[in-house]
Order: sequence, then structure tokens, then C-alpha cells
Amino acid sequence: MQQVCVVGIGNMGSGLAKNLLAAGLSVKGYDLKEDRMQAFEAMGGVRTESSAEAGEGSEAAFVMVMNGAEVNHVVFGEHGDTGLVSTMKPGSVIILSATIHAAEARELGEALAGTGIHLIDTPVSGGYPGAQGGTLTMMAAGTDEALAIAKPAMDAVSGVIHRVGTEAGMGQTMKGCLQSVIGSIFSSVFEASVLAAKTGVDGEAFFKVLSTSSAGCVVADTALSNIIDRQFEDTGSHISTMYKDLTISLEMARQAGVPLFTASTATQLFQAGITRHPEGDNWVVTRILEDIVGAELTRSK
Repeated sequence: MQQVCVVGIGNMGSGLAKNLLAAGLSVKGYDLKEDRMQAFEAMGGVRTESSAEAGEGSEAAFVMVMNGAEVNHVVFGEHGDTGLVSTMKPGSVIILSATIHAAEARELGEALAGTGIHLIDTPVSGGYPGAQGGTLTMMAAGTDEALAIAKPAMDAVSGVIHRVGTEAGMGQTMKGCLQSVIGSIFSSVFEASVLAAKTGVDGEAFFKVLSTSSAGCVVADTALSNIIDRQFEDTGSHISTMYKDLTISLEMARQAGVPLFTASTATQLFQAGITRHPEGDNWVVTRILEDIVGAELTRSK
């Protein structure tokens, strides 16, 4: 039985842990929040008190935290000797499933050189439903050896694994391109829902048309469904994550000299949403536009 650990057991990490356990793997976990640790133990996971303890004996370690600084702390600890690298053995694999800047992933890969510990740079897509359902899309950049070692763990949490490169940073680069599209789709649905509300379109009818039209997709359908059900919190898609991802996309574009007109507008809409409703989920951006025009879309009138 392969020993795996998960560091960061929130909306996404809890799904990773659940599906790793369901696949019959031994799973240790660590998170700063006690309620998450209790839920992890309840599903059958082995509680640890630090990233280093989670990494001890683990052949693969998922890192599912919020940003590059947190990733660095998980992997190296306060002084480079209290994180995963202090306990994981040569030949083991760190699976970077968090979304961070590509440059940060490259720096992580460089820092791990010489330790014997492999890095797979593989951010994921599929959100909360994909994480909980074990159907995530993984954008994996790593060596053949690393991917072979991590295969049982990665198969357990994903629906499809795309090999997007061998070097750290290529997974994050792919994710940056993808998120510019997803954020733009979200924003267009937010705007369209308010247009529908203001012009008297029925919410349920609009959802049926959208979901069966050429514009329908998981991203658009999920957004509109939550909007017309007025579900703006606790859907597993906190606004802070998408906002952070969009800023990564824009910074990547700035460095590459590529204008992202639509994604830039999406970022500003998410900026308004996170400023006004910092505890909301992605769909709460719609409420900013609803307040402007004085109309809201519901599933039934």
C-alpha cells in the first residue's frame, strides 16, 4: 500500500484525501485549521501535527495550499529544515497541486535539485465538485520517473492527466492560460444573468436555454445555476481563489507582453466582488451588477 500525504485539507484538499482513501491508499494529512483536521480523521485519515510529520514515510505528498509563500513553507519550513524535505526520502515525490506563479514553481524545482526528491508541477481544474468526485483534470509537468511513482495517487484523484511538460513551471503556465478563459466565462454569465433579470427573462428558462445551447458548459452552467438559486456562499468555490488565479494569469501575460482584454475585465469584476463580499463565492460578483441595475435573477418567479 502506497503511503501518501495531503497538506492543505480545505475544499480541494479534503476531496484529494477522500479519494486517496477510497483508492485504498494510506493517507496522512496536515492543516492549520482544527475543524478540517477533525473532518479528515473522521473520513479515515491519519492526523499529523506538521508538514514534516505528514511527509515522514510518504512516497507522494500533495501540496494544496493557497499561494507560493505557503507552498514554500510547507516544503521547506521556517528555516529549510522543518518542512516536507526534512522527512521525505530520496525517490519520493512532491505533487504541487496548488495554483501559484510559474516562476515560484520553477524556484521550487531548483531548490529541490540535489535532494533526490522529485517535483511534479500539476495544478488542477474541476473545482470543488471535481476534487470531491475524484474527476479533476491535472496539468502535469514532471519526469517519467516522478510520474511513475506518483501514478497511483494521481490516478485516484483525477479523471484525466495531461502531460504538459517535464520542467517545473509548465503546469502553472498551462493553468494560467486556462484560468483566463474560465474567469472570462464566469464574468460573461454574471453579466448575462443581470441582463436577463432586467429585461424580464425567467431564470429557469434562461438556465435551460443556456445549458442546452452551444454556450453551455460546466463553467457557465454551474455559475448560472448558483445565481438563480441565490447560492452565493458555501458552494466550495470561494471568490478569493479565482481572484488570485486571475491575477496570476494577468501577471504571466504582462511578463510575456500579451494583452488580455477580456480576462482583465473579468479580474476587475472579481476585484469588485471580493472587495464588497469577501466571504462570498465566485457567483457573488453578480450581486455587484444587480445592485447597479436593481434587478436579480431567480429560478422561479
